[in-house]
Amino acid sequence: MTTSARHAVPTPATSAPAGRAQGRTPVHPVTFPRLVAAEWVKIRSLRSTWWALALAFVLFPLLAAMRSASVATIADDAPPGFFVGPAYVTSGVTLALLVLCGLGVVAVTGEYRTGQIRSTLAAAPTRLPALWAKLTVVVGLAFATAFVGTLAGWAAAAPWFDEIGMGVDLTDAEHVRLMIGVPLYLAAMTALAYAIGAVIRSSAAGITAVLGLVFVVEPAFAYIPWEPLQQLAGYLPTAAGARLVTSDSIGSIVTGSGATALGPWEGYLVLLGWVAAALVTAAVLLRRRDA
Repeated sequence: MTTSARHAVPTPATSAPAGRAQGRTPVHPVTFPRLVAAEWVKIRSLRSTWWALALAFVLFPLLAAMRSASVATIADDAPPGFFVGPAYVTSGVTLALLVLCGLGVVAVTGEYRTGQIRSTLAAAPTRLPALWAKLTVVVGLAFATAFVGTLAGWAAAAPWFDEIGMGVDLTDAEHVRLMIGVPLYLAAMTALAYAIGAVIRSSAAGITAVLGLVFVVEPAFAYIPWEPLQQLAGYLPTAAGARLVTSDSIGSIVTGSGATALGPWEGYLVLLGWVAAALVTAAVLLRRRDA
């Protein structure tokens, strides 16, 4: 054996190309659609979500049928045009409002209670996309539930339409407004409740604040015998938004009174203004406070 052969240095194996990760899971960028998908997975995994949505849905056909059956007994004594079909079809809107607002609050406060908010914000370091992603899912569910519930209420009330002398006429602008207005109104109120929950961060306190606003503060303003307060009451969230679901002949489905200078869509814009203000407040506090 030659000297050169004895002292030959083995050639090293070819190394992997530089820059190529071996056995490493690729990291995808955090995008808004991915955040929405993650929020959808989280919220649908909660049994309470489906109970709340099911209850809100069932209220529409149940109360539509009950109310239509009850007025059928007095239909002969009512003048023509007295009964407005969509007002009876959407009879469940007030109780559905209670349920969906509760869902809106708990959707965000539940994460603070369990501490899951930390992992949520870790996935979205700028924080605000996480707030908007959850809002998108919650409001989308509220709108879809109210829309399908309104259709179910229509089907449930239909057997009494001929006896009562009413119906749902989709060529009538008021009827269309009432039918589509209910899911729009409930979606906006759910967004308002969500924003309040994001500000307060406590389920019990958030639900108390929302229900107190809707069922205590606003009615109190409307009935206190002082004109400035009564005028202001028409511009508070529930009353202003309820203009969208107010029949010209029978008043508001929600508040029982249509006495305000706001038109239907003007009132809804006022409600959206309240929602925007609450969401801006929630966003500012989310950026400034610790999780």
